[in-house]
Amino acid sequence: MNLHEYQARQLLGQHGVALPPWEVCDTAEAAERIAGQLLAGGADLVAVKSQIHAGGRGKGTFKSGFQGGVKLCKTAGDVYEKAQAMLGNVLVTKQTGPEGRLVRKLIIAAAPAIQKELYLAVLLDRSSSRPMVMASTEGGVDIEEVAAKTPEKIIRESIDPAIGMMPYQARRVAVALGLKGDLIGQAAKLLLGVYKTWWECDASLVEINPLCLVAGRDGKAALLAVDAKLSLDDNALYRHPDLQAMRDLGEEAPLEIEASQFDLNYIKLDGNIACLVNGAGLAMATMDIIQHFGGRPANFLDVGGGASHEQVAAAFKIILQDPNVRGILVNIFGGIMDCDVIATGIVSAVKQTGLKLPLVVRLEGNNVDAGNRTLAASGLSITRGDSMSDAAQKVVKSVG
Repeated sequence: MNLHEYQARQLLGQHGVALPPWEVCDTAEAAERIAGQLLAGGADLVAVKSQIHAGGRGKGTFKSGFQGGVKLCKTAGDVYEKAQAMLGNVLVTKQTGPEGRLVRKLIIAAAPAIQKELYLAVLLDRSSSRPMVMASTEGGVDIEEVAAKTPEKIIRESIDPAIGMMPYQARRVAVALGLKGDLIGQAAKLLLGVYKTWWECDASLVEINPLCLVAGRDGKAALLAVDAKLSLDDNALYRHPDLQAMRDLGEEAPLEIEASQFDLNYIKLDGNIACLVNGAGLAMATMDIIQHFGGRPANFLDVGGGASHEQVAAAFKIILQDPNVRGILVNIFGGIMDCDVIATGIVSAVKQTGLKLPLVVRLEGNNVDAGNRTLAASGLSITRGDSMSDAAQKVVKSVG
């Protein structure tokens, strides 16, 4: 589950991470008031930041024609004008797609004088099954670009989950970032706060890009988290009702929301062959083999290892709401799952929906013979795939 930047800021602040003064608002009048307070408090510039679940906001374009979802302003009046242009309008960025996202809230924050931009993140290193702190002197840039062009500039610190991040590790990262003097202590405190946020929120990713070295009014440099991204592990949300309440359904695709209500993992794609599969690995392989034979998958849909008759029916209804779908491939391996239960669900779903699209079904594993008999006895137009390869070729052929 993704959070808005303002929600990530709230959680980071609760764990002692230093941030510029800021507030969130949903009206231009409130934005003007907050800006006035920040400017009166000594800020020279105020940042107005659109809140949507997408990156590239600063370079985005509103459908109204207004350019940029992040603006720097010198006066409260200017903040009011920018807020009016953003709130209630749709912002399109490289990550939103052409449909864009509606801006409902803004962050109004003091914009400090930035001397240097750094990168900081905490994520799970799957190769070691441990938390990993990643940092770089190349902040403000996509970390993928840094990894491709200058991998030596990425600092990695593996954390023992049994004891957590130790102060000496935080200081070691700070020194590797080229920080000196009092900044090492500041950086260590900030790093420990970011790690604590990641751990206690059961996050999959906390990313601060940029983490900024800024000039204070007293002439001393300071470290501040100027931007923040936080993604939570869906599987751990039952432990965090307070975090679950932060979910913004307005930022999620309607079909994905509907799928989550039936405990289905669904992600819409751009192709025209729908997939209904049990298990994430098999789902990925199914999409790959469709692509291999010249087709284009329309979705990732994992019904899980023990799907019920009702879940299968719900999955079909969700698939058929995508107008791009021209054919359906069901690929089930019955380990825990009973193939006959799946077959019964397929027959019921086809009858309920009045399916007219080509449907190819490949069943294998637990009670597969009974499942195939159920499909054959249904009298419905269902093509059987003898193997995954055979099923993929048949569905690709059926959609032309």
